[in-house]
Formats: sequence, C-alpha cells, structure tokens
Amino acid sequence: MLLFGGAVVRRVGAIDIGTNSTRLLVAEESGGDIRTVATNLAITRLGEGIGSGTLLPSAMVRTAGVVESFFREARLLDAEPVVAVATSAVRDAANRSDFLELVKKRTGLQIRVLSGTEEASYSYLGVVGGLPAEQQATAVLDVGGGSTELSWKNSQGLGTVSVNMGAVRLTLSGLPPAQMAAAFSPHLNRLREIGVSNLVGVGGTITSLAAIKQELAVYDPEQVHGFCLSFRDVTAILSRLAGMELTERRKVAGLQPERADIIVAGAHIVAVVMEGLGLDRLTVSERDLLYGLIREEVERR
Repeated sequence: MLLFGGAVVRRVGAIDIGTNSTRLLVAEESGGDIRTVATNLAITRLGEGIGSGTLLPSAMVRTAGVVESFFREARLLDAEPVVAVATSAVRDAANRSDFLELVKKRTGLQIRVLSGTEEASYSYLGVVGGLPAEQQATAVLDVGGGSTELSWKNSQGLGTVSVNMGAVRLTLSGLPPAQMAAAFSPHLNRLREIGVSNLVGVGGTITSLAAIKQELAVYDPEQVHGFCLSFRDVTAILSRLAGMELTERRKVAGLQPERADIIVAGAHIVAVVMEGLGLDRLTVSERDLLYGLIREEVERR
C-alpha cells in the first residue's frame, strides 16, 4: 500500500501458471480504478508432458524458477498481496502436489489450482472490467494451452464451460480438427440458442492473431486491446501458418517464436468457435484472468 498525494493506492500482484506460459500482473487500485503497473511473461511450457498425465521434473523446475522471479519482482514493486493460480496442466496432473510443494518451498506462495469453472469466471470478470460490451449478449472465449473456456451471462448469473482442449494439448495429441469441432459443438449450439451475438477473446493465441494481423514487429498491448478480428482474418492467418514450415513460422511478424509450434492448433480452436457461433467478428481483450484475480482482491479489501 502506497500513499500518493494523500490518497491510498493499493498494489496487488497476480501470477498465472498456465500450460504454455507463466504470467505476472502488478496493478494498483485508487478510487475504484485499476491501473497496470507492470507485466511479465515467460514461455515455460509446464504442460510439455500433458499427454502422460504428469508434469515433467525439468518443466516443474523451470516453471518454479520463473514463478520465484516474478514473485520477487512483484514484491519489489510493493505488491501486497501476491496471489498465484495454476490452471489446466497442474489441474490435470497426477503429481501436481510435487509442483505445488516445490513452488511453496522456493517462494512461500500457496498456489490455488483453479477448476475450469473458476478459470472461466475470472476471465469473464477481467474482460467486463476492461471493455465496453453488452454483457447479456457477450460470450468470453479463453484459449489456453491445456483447455479452452467459454463464459457468458445467464439468468442464474454466469454460465461457464471448460473444454479439455487447448493449443498445447491439441498440438501434442494430433487430434483431427473435425473431432475437436465435435467436442465444442454442443456448447456452441447452446450459446447460439440463448442469443450470444458478441464474442470477446483472451489468451496468447488470440492476442497473437491480432498482432500477426497488424504485423507488429514489437508487441504493443494498446494496439491489441480492443482490436477486432474477423472470421476471414482468422481463417486466412490459419491457412497461411499451417502452410509454413516451423522455421518459417518463427519469423512471422507478431508471433512469438516460442509459440510458433502451437499457434496453428490454437487458431483452429478460434475458427471453430466463431463458426459454431455464427459470428463474423471477435474483439480481442488484453484484460483477462489476471485482471479478474486483481479485481477480486481489490474488492475483497
């Protein structure tokens, strides 16, 4: 907690340990507004052993080192508290307790493992606080490394679904696109029936598609946040990337080289969801699960 001009400013840190990447957000609250102080991201690929149902020792050590670094960075920025969550890869791992204990020993952090429903809920909370959208007609799509979440408003509050298919999981499994589409189909039909007409997308796959479309040599969150991708944009980028060798894909403007091996599978998911919902446009949001976590901490205090 800091004091600026007599006003109390609360800084909170949040760490998201995903299947493909580990991310940090430090933000501060003053007068009800949340402002980004610092962000960081590392491709840690914790879920590289996702097909075996266990986390590989090398992946656990690599990821724990990044979590420790991000925790120190947040504390140096006076963030208090710093919360940490883990998603699909840890959620599904038979040896997840080994990873949780490793991080606790190195940082003291008690990592919270989110269910698919919780993951979807935090993504929705982060989005609605950062984009002007008609909530009753909006669905949020979060394409992760291990799973994909959809969330939307309904008469009971918030509807969510988590499909155990993400960019890393699909790349490693080699599941045909038709089978992947079949897994999403009943959920998408349900959303069409309730009249969803607006789609907001979050996650590294979707922000990468926006950066590729704009040919961003240097990633700029301000140019990505609020950017609109058409279905034609997504399918054109998908076709282009799928036709490239991995070495070529790593040179594409707007795409992190470390994401080049999984972007095709991730883009397939985006295309399937847009087509299944009958929507031609997707709005990209930089505000996602991390902002949802921060908002919850701020409101709790």
